[in-house]
Amino acid sequence: MNQKIVNRMGMLGRSAVARKPNETMRLIVTTFVGVVFGFLIGASFPTLNLTKLNLPSIDLSFVEDKNSGLSTQTFLNAWSSMKGSRNTSTEAQKLNNTSKIWVPSNPRGAERLPPAIVAAESDFYLRRLWGKPSEDITIKQKYLVTFTVGYNQKANIDAAVKKFSENFTILLFHYDGRTTEWDEFEWSKRAIHVSARKQTKWWYAKRFLHPDIVASYDYIFIWDEDLGVEHFNGEEYIKLVRKHGLEISQPGLEPNRGLTWQMTKRRGDREVHKETQEKPGWCSDPHLPPCAAFVEIMAPVFSRDAWRCVWHLIQNDLIHGWGLDFALRKCVEPAHEKIGVVDAQWIVHQTVPSLGNQGEAEDGKAPWQGVRERCKKEWSLFRSRVAAAEKAYYKSMGIDPPNSTAR
Repeated sequence: MNQKIVNRMGMLGRSAVARKPNETMRLIVTTFVGVVFGFLIGASFPTLNLTKLNLPSIDLSFVEDKNSGLSTQTFLNAWSSMKGSRNTSTEAQKLNNTSKIWVPSNPRGAERLPPAIVAAESDFYLRRLWGKPSEDITIKQKYLVTFTVGYNQKANIDAAVKKFSENFTILLFHYDGRTTEWDEFEWSKRAIHVSARKQTKWWYAKRFLHPDIVASYDYIFIWDEDLGVEHFNGEEYIKLVRKHGLEISQPGLEPNRGLTWQMTKRRGDREVHKETQEKPGWCSDPHLPPCAAFVEIMAPVFSRDAWRCVWHLIQNDLIHGWGLDFALRKCVEPAHEKIGVVDAQWIVHQTVPSLGNQGEAEDGKAPWQGVRERCKKEWSLFRSRVAAAEKAYYKSMGIDPPNSTAR
């Protein structure tokens, strides 16, 4: 009996000794496989899509067999499968990225459109409601003329419009709200009419003459309503502007009527002038306003490129435009050569106080007085903004600003 117990204990001991190496091997193999797969999965992030990963099925029960070993081919198959899944995921991401349109060079907000469909510019050409779009326009006007008008000045505007040929698009900004009455003139039926009560031409210009809207026009006239045009012709004016390379210009003013600046006074002995002599102390530099690089805001004419700059210079809340004439030079270079007055085509400033009458009486002041005060305040604000903007720019560039020339 005792001998049997001893023999059984001996067998159990040998069995335990025999199983111990197998269990150790199983633990080692399991750990190794886990480490390998963990490494492969970790190396695959972030491009590896786990939802699409097809892992090979590995049966670890082979370690139960003491005569079996870990198959090298099994690991090679696992690596190949994971590598293939990773490549597939990367290609899928590339496909997704390229299938979505994104063009940074497109206008802001249109980056998701293919460039060939982007229509970034427009115009004021009238179109039909029928027929082929390609046959709508029989004449593409090259120039744009705008007048800010009230109906009381209809006779003056009628005379002015007739000084411009069919090459000019006519656009009327109505500050008195009266538009249909203008249809008594045949040309009015072909003109563009925009109406907003008691607004100035610079308010209209900022909102309706964006450079991309007027890009079809070589030159843009932004004129007041009280201009006598007996000695003016639109086509001849354009010829002289081109001849003398003027990017910003105005017709000369009749010397005996409503003059403020010597620069805009008509000279009878030349076609164009670009500089003048002013009162002592008014010009710190003969090439700067108001002795040069200067026109007034009553009847300016801008080239397409110059207007693109000037439009951005106009402040949204400063509607009278005072001070703008001194800053126009910032939009062309060299300004004293590209800004000038056309003497051979001249006008008369009739100084009709129509804008002042659009104001309201406050604190015992007449309507025109309130308007005048607002103009002066805007001039001061505009000068301050220009000076502050330039100072901030030069400071950001780490350079000393040049002497300010804003009045």
